[in-house]
Amino acid sequence: MTMKPIRSMPAGEFKAKCLEVLDRVAKEGSAYIVTKRGRPVAKVVPLDAEKARPLRGSVTYLADIVEPLNDEWPVDE
Repeated sequence: MTMKPIRSMPAGEFKAKCLEVLDRVAKEGSAYIVTKRGRPVAKVVPLDAEKARPLRGSVTYLADIVEPLNDEWPVDE
């Protein structure tokens, strides 16, 4: 897939056309710079299929993140 020239788009327009833009990026290989008040804030580019991999199974479970730690905290009175 050959990269097309990078286009610029205001954030409001990107918000309104997000799915359309993402489809265009995937299909045509085009890229977009999203701007807010004329300043670039994000770049939408095609995903490199060779580097992409599923996230399923990539997270390691170490402990319950909401379980109390049972640590004593000093209290100033």
